[in-house]
Amino acid sequence: MNIEEFREYCLTIKGAAESFPFKQNILVFKVMDKMFAYIHLEPKDGIFKADMKCDPEKSANLRNRYEGVNRGTHTTYLTWNTVMLENDVPDKLIKQLIQHSVEEVIKQLPKKKQQEYNEM
Repeated sequence: MNIEEFREYCLTIKGAAESFPFKQNILVFKVMDKMFAYIHLEPKDGIFKADMKCDPEKSANLRNRYEGVNRGTHTTYLTWNTVMLENDVPDKLIKQLIQHSVEEVIKQLPKKKQQEYNEM
């Protein structure tokens, strides 16, 4: 998956919004004003990297299975993964990880906010 496909898929998520709350080179994706993914717009060593929330147990399994999945770089490494785009992680799995990240964000919201999201 390339960076444009990553961005396009993130924007298909219900209620997704994009912004630059940090640096101009970090594009952040949010639902319900909570971050579910971000991507560095300047590749490091020619590789674009995206960070997404992930269940810690699932994170460990993914990191063991794929070279392109590592602990989060600027976040809590137990609950965030860095995924190298255009690496050994299949596009289908990247889409599943984006969706999983959204689910992780939503389940941490207060019940009222969860209901509001589900009714969107």
